[in-house]
Amino acid sequence: MNAVEVKGLVKSYGRFQAVRGISFDVREGEVYGLIGPNGAGKTTTLRVLSTLLEITSGSVMVHGIDLRERPDEVRKVISYLPEDAGAYKHLRGREYLRFIAEFFAEGEKADELVARGMEIANLGERIDDKVDTYSKGMARRLLVARALMIRPKLAILDELTSGLDVLNAREIRRTVKAYAAQGTTMLLSSHNMLEVEMLCDRIALINDGLIVAEGTPADLKQRYDAQNIEDVFVKVVSG
Repeated sequence: MNAVEVKGLVKSYGRFQAVRGISFDVREGEVYGLIGPNGAGKTTTLRVLSTLLEITSGSVMVHGIDLRERPDEVRKVISYLPEDAGAYKHLRGREYLRFIAEFFAEGEKADELVARGMEIANLGERIDDKVDTYSKGMARRLLVARALMIRPKLAILDELTSGLDVLNAREIRRTVKAYAAQGTTMLLSSHNMLEVEMLCDRIALINDGLIVAEGTPADLKQRYDAQNIEDVFVKVVSG
């Protein structure tokens, strides 16, 4: 069974169609990238799949659950990390993970989630410092930990490492790969084409609300006679 099946998805705001009838599927355990220029419809699509925006028309199935008919059931199997997500700055890192964990479990099970979150965040002694003392990279690692520590069936990650330095970005990519290998399906967007090429099993390029190309990194590079995914991106979007 596919983790995600999107068919003819349309999302309109009045007369404007941000997403114009796209279809794609994401296989279980896959890292799937959705890339495109600003305003192409990436974030709108991810927000629809995260149940934050209603579908105008079309259908979305998440692990066999009809998102339109049973959004509450979809929310039980997904985790969503927006690009502009933030943690509660007055809490310490460990306290923030505990706060989130208690939405999903109690007692020893909540302890297990917190321990897993601390391992993912890998902040050392800084886990007991207040979040408002964290660098952007440290805060993002905490947020990735929040998203993955519950072991969702599907993790939706918008601009995974936006604005991070090389070391923090590399650590987050390593974590995403590790959890995908353990069975969590990843659907992500990124403007970092190197990151997309390194992480994703398959990629869809979206432009002006339409998917204009899809395939593995190797397939796309061969199809467009390109050295890397950045060159593919430029050829597809400008072509």
